[in-house]
Amino acid sequence: MYLFKKGSVKEVYVLKEPQGGSPGEGRFVFTDGYSVFDWGQMPQRIPEKGKALCLIGAYFFEELGKRGISTHYLGIEEDGVVKSLSELKAPTDTMAVRLVRVIEPKREGASYDYSVFKELEHNFLIPLELIYRNFLPEGSSVFKRLEAGSLSPKDLGLQDFPRPGERLPKPFLDVSTKLEATDRYISFQEAKELSGLSDEELEKVKEITFFVNGLITEKVSAKGLQHEDGKVEFAFGEGRTLMVVDVVGTPDECRFTFEGMPLSKELLRILYRRTDWYKQIEEAKRADPVNWKQRVGPPPPLPWEAIGLVSDLYKALANEITGREWFKAPSLKQVLERLKELLEG
Repeated sequence: MYLFKKGSVKEVYVLKEPQGGSPGEGRFVFTDGYSVFDWGQMPQRIPEKGKALCLIGAYFFEELGKRGISTHYLGIEEDGVVKSLSELKAPTDTMAVRLVRVIEPKREGASYDYSVFKELEHNFLIPLELIYRNFLPEGSSVFKRLEAGSLSPKDLGLQDFPRPGERLPKPFLDVSTKLEATDRYISFQEAKELSGLSDEELEKVKEITFFVNGLITEKVSAKGLQHEDGKVEFAFGEGRTLMVVDVVGTPDECRFTFEGMPLSKELLRILYRRTDWYKQIEEAKRADPVNWKQRVGPPPPLPWEAIGLVSDLYKALANEITGREWFKAPSLKQVLERLKELLEG
């Protein structure tokens, strides 16, 4: 087993490499680290966050499997054995998954050549990210695109320019590139051409994305949460079987809120925005967008009370969403009340 990719949310390990038409096998190890404002790894950890994310992701993969949706999920690893959630004795941070080939488009100056995807048949990551939107929270990229004219209210099913926080009449689907240096929104026609998808396959990708959105919305709204938006990634397995990959349904992949309060590491962003360090970042990015980090000192630690509350939030979400008490943590309602006090203080 070797480390293939190290991120602030999870590490990807390879047990068996995917080759040709045969998928491989790997492990996602969810970490307690986090990143904000493109800084990279922050100095503190959020205790038990990795295990909570792993359990939530596994729960939604298993729910999709029960409904006939193919995914790359194999189970969760405990003591070297791959198990289902119901067989698990204690929380774990390790998920077993099928691995597919990640084939990147060739970069040609400022553009990319995707011609290789027209020749591929199976066992590869589709170079797209599907983003569904149920609401338009403040700060959503949709508002910039509306102002620039690349989107119109009519595209969103609206008559007038939307307000921040507005609920859309029906979920809106976006698509972006996945394997470029900077992901960019594209039309579904361009997405089809780049990825080599057929008309039927493109419609199936959309259909599954809406289904994933509906399932997550159903589960979290039963807990009093608002599911604002999220993302889904896909791959082709053996025989060009469409699979949902990466992770779905976690507070790192989705935007959940409670009475307008974000339920994710966005809480830590809010607290950091109150510091001088954040002001330094904003000034440095304006002065030098490429090498701005060299102009900024290390991030100051946040109060441990805040880190502890966010840890309790992840644990309470895992308990509530999966319907099992994995962690000794306050109830979700109690955590939310304490978080509101912290942010208002």
